[in-house]
Amino acid sequence: MKIREEIETAIGSADVLLQVFEQLGFHVWFRYEKYREEYAGDDIVVAIDETPVGTFVELEGREAAIEAMTQALGRTEADYVLDSYRGLFLQHKRKYGYDTPHMFFLDDDE
Repeated sequence: MKIREEIETAIGSADVLLQVFEQLGFHVWFRYEKYREEYAGDDIVVAIDETPVGTFVELEGREAAIEAMTQALGRTEADYVLDSYRGLFLQHKRKYGYDTPHMFFLDDDE
């Protein structure tokens, strides 16, 4: 389980935000795709993420709600994956010998 503060806000334009980041000296160094479905319950959000390296369930909420949902799903703390999608992608690249900087779904003809 990771505990960290998340600060979110709406933006008017992704292009403008990218320009702001670039003017601050940032650059895109990793991009990834995922499909997400979210389900809301009492004090918890359950997100199902389909990524190019696997499908993952993310639980967001208070610690007690996460522990209760983990148990309801028939899982334990031993099932928790604490690595980021980038970390999982790097493991996948090493395992399968991929040489690509970004985590995208392959087109049907690739």
